[in-house]
Amino acid sequence: MMGGPGMGGAGMGGGGVILMLVFAALMIIPLWRILPQFRIPSWVSLVAIIPFGVIVLLWVMAFRDKLDGGRS
Repeated sequence: MMGGPGMGGAGMGGGGVILMLVFAALMIIPLWRILPQFRIPSWVSLVAIIPFGVIVLLWVMAFRDKLDGGRS
């Protein structure tokens, strides 16, 4: 029984990698366009690749005025 689910290296097929890339693009592209409106550089949207990175970015965007000390 070669290449079973627990045999290391055979965990995710080619379809899984493509699905992960599509999911990453669906997270990064909207953030790339929205972040400059919050005075955050667009390249910061690449943090969305990290697990829970999207949640951190959404938190920063939600509380941006509080983090700046109330400045607009």
